[in-house]
Amino acid sequence: MKATVLGCGRWGTFHAWYANRIGHDVVLWGRTGSRHLAELQEEWKNEYLTLDRAVRLTDDLEAAVAYADTIIISISSQQLRPFGKQLAALGSLHGKQFVLCMKGLEIGTGKRLTEVLEEEIGAEARIAVWVGPGHVQDFTRGVPNCMVIASREQALAKELVARFKSPLIRFYYGADLLGTEIGAAAKNVIGLAAGMLDGYGYSSLKGALMARGTHELSRLIEAMGGDRMTVYGLSHLGDYEATLFSQHSNNRRFGEDLIRGVAFTKLAEGVYTVEALMALSQQYGVELPICATVYAIVHEHKSPKDQLMQLFLRATRAE
Repeated sequence: MKATVLGCGRWGTFHAWYANRIGHDVVLWGRTGSRHLAELQEEWKNEYLTLDRAVRLTDDLEAAVAYADTIIISISSQQLRPFGKQLAALGSLHGKQFVLCMKGLEIGTGKRLTEVLEEEIGAEARIAVWVGPGHVQDFTRGVPNCMVIASREQALAKELVARFKSPLIRFYYGADLLGTEIGAAAKNVIGLAAGMLDGYGYSSLKGALMARGTHELSRLIEAMGGDRMTVYGLSHLGDYEATLFSQHSNNRRFGEDLIRGVAFTKLAEGVYTVEALMALSQQYGVELPICATVYAIVHEHKSPKDQLMQLFLRATRAE
């Protein structure tokens, strides 16, 4: 099978590496002038992995999309709408399957990424999400994990699972697309909070953070029309180890470095997602105490220690 991967950052490069590893013919696209693409073209490796030279590298978006019917997209979530407009402008998307390997919500609208892409390339588009636990650094060492593929079209999810399953990744079908997307995006915000606790040496509070984090997000998912139990699956709770504890987690590192006064320069999607979650909190009338605390610290620049203590010293209530 042929596969095109759009985006050559950490996860985009991994998906190209993985698809090639399990026997697919792969094109990996990066923007013209991309530092990541230039690095790969020169050395066939980045700080995370080494690509097989059978992977074709290009900055020609039209040629990359034309190459395969299965299109994996892995870019910053806030860039998806303008990128979707670029894809739509190509005018050659009939029969394509789009797999969003990214976690986030659109700032300003609170929309899920599948909604954003559908609005730009057409509601008839076949779109799935591929999310769940794992780090590039572990996968490339041969450490297996479980992930989930979800779509409003179950046949598409099953088709993609059949194409991409391997001993390295065991896939599950996601039956609740809304809950899967909200859960996958929101776990990054919980990761920011976990990093802040690490920064203060309060790591023992992560147990409470996990219990209450899943609870508040389950209420939001239910209010939005999803299945509240989805949050306890691979897209959210199942991704907590990789996000709240791992040294490889950008979101956890962002939170920890913020407390320690260290600049963090890599992408931490939770910083953007928490803005969208606060808008959804107001829209659906669901209180999100942990998300509100993270927002106050990151975007309103309130005292991290005061905000975290207020969170954990809130009025007692039934669990």
